[in-house]
Amino acid sequence: MKKRVENSRILVTGGAGFIGSNLVETLLAQNNEVVVLDNFMTGRRENLAPFASHKAFALIEGDIRDMAVCRQAVDGADYVLHEAALGSVPRSIKDPMTSTEVNISGFVNLLFAAQEAKVKRFVYAASSSTYGDSKSLPKVEDKIGRPLSPYAITKYVDELFAENFSKTYGIETIGLRYFNVFGRRQDPYGAYAAVIPKFVMSLMKHESPVINGDGSYSRDFTYIDNVIQANQLALLADRPEAVNQVYNVAFGERTTLNQLFKYLREYLTEFDPEIAKVEPQYGPNRAGDIPHSLACIDKARKRLGYDPQFTVRQGLKEAIKWYWDNL
Repeated sequence: MKKRVENSRILVTGGAGFIGSNLVETLLAQNNEVVVLDNFMTGRRENLAPFASHKAFALIEGDIRDMAVCRQAVDGADYVLHEAALGSVPRSIKDPMTSTEVNISGFVNLLFAAQEAKVKRFVYAASSSTYGDSKSLPKVEDKIGRPLSPYAITKYVDELFAENFSKTYGIETIGLRYFNVFGRRQDPYGAYAAVIPKFVMSLMKHESPVINGDGSYSRDFTYIDNVIQANQLALLADRPEAVNQVYNVAFGERTTLNQLFKYLREYLTEFDPEIAKVEPQYGPNRAGDIPHSLACIDKARKRLGYDPQFTVRQGLKEAIKWYWDNL
């Protein structure tokens, strides 16, 4: 199977976001036409600025909760990469209504519009939060628990809709359960910033980052280039058993928050020796957080040919270089 999507027209929703903008950059470099749909609720205009003058790039500023906008966006598309969502467990606990409207109603709008437009395949961002209170490790796709947050509920419901639409309307779908993705362009600002850019920003300022709990919670941190590979493979998968499935997208390695802090401090110290003196603070655990997360990626390896190239430590080194040069 080839691993590069070429000469296609692809809609990337949420293309101004962290993952979306990295997908846009890669797809344009591979001779594709790319349409981005984004309402800039969480996406950043500067993420799209490098592509604005590209002849194969188009931007639709609109909301996936608007069915007319969804129909406009999918018109003529070969594929859809659906990254648009309101992320963050804490955000969904504070405002479950908006998370539900965007992540479920918006998802169904776009999925229905895509099948109307007869797109070849609809690949969407699912979430490791779907595993909920399941204590089994590593996480295997067909063994999930009960969701622990409104956000997790919305992402699981999306999987159910995708499965139902595949059976009801015949549209091909693939869900990618992302595990704690990090890398260039991940936003360090705002109340709902992810842990790695937040820690990096604090360390660069010689401030103590706050670790929730005692630091023993663990995650399967996944570098952005592994995610880009998974998305392309999902678009290109040509075996019947590979389609209409959900896959874990991760590296398959567990890192505690304490380990993460030490890695980040070590790598940033190469740029600024004073960072070596910074120690973390510890706060309460966050509501809705899963204690431990580790993915089994065997299914993605076997059915998609997924072969992640970046370990956590390799990815952190790349991400830190980007943050140091761009913040």
